Amino acid sequence: MAQRASIERRSTARYTLTVSSRRAATATKLEPTRARLDVEERRRQLVALGHELFSARTYDEVSIDELARAAGISKGLLYHYFPTKRDFYIATVREAAKQLLDRTETPPQMDPTERLVAGVDAWLEYVSHHGPAFISLLRSGIGADVEVARIVDGTREAFLVRLLEEAPVDKPTPMMRVALRGWVGLVESSAIEWLGSPNGVDRVELRNFFVQTLLSIVQSATATASGAAAAPGSRASSSGA
Repeated sequence: MAQRASIERRSTARYTLTVSSRRAATATKLEPTRARLDVEERRRQLVALGHELFSARTYDEVSIDELARAAGISKGLLYHYFPTKRDFYIATVREAAKQLLDRTETPPQMDPTERLVAGVDAWLEYVSHHGPAFISLLRSGIGADVEVARIVDGTREAFLVRLLEEAPVDKPTPMMRVALRGWVGLVESSAIEWLGSPNGVDRVELRNFFVQTLLSIVQSATATASGAAAAPGSRASSSGA
């Protein structure tokens, strides 16, 4: 009996050791993953905070010390997540671009004109809530920064692609692309003027102006392309001769 009890105790000890070893090994594998998730989650929280601060004021007006205080961490720890203030700012610009594209996305089942109105409304609402940052960004508030410019141009291109996809033509012409790209620039410049001066223009009035201008531009670009195709000496006329 004593021998049997001793064997059982040794077996139990081996089982406990094996289970403990497996749990320890599993924990070792999970800890780096959990640590990465913690870092990514913390970065997202800091970017959200930075986005709010940079939305209210320009890049130069927000200091690293203030960002660290608002986040409740030391400046050194903030530099652990973002090596420089520029890196932090670029992350917030990238997040702002994503939010702007997401918020201006409209349901494809909507009427095309209603989609346009809803999209412009959402765009104006977003930029009006982030006026100082929007104006500073488009006026190169951080200077000639290549990465920031790339994000801004990428956002413009995404809007342009949406417009081309919704254009009431079978195949958008190069003229249509040029015209719609010009409309994007018109919208940005007009919004800066609207945000930067108390000119008394109502947001709905501005939205209607943007919508009507776009419809006129599409019509004009279509007519121009059709006229060029039908003109004497054009490729279309030559090929049909």
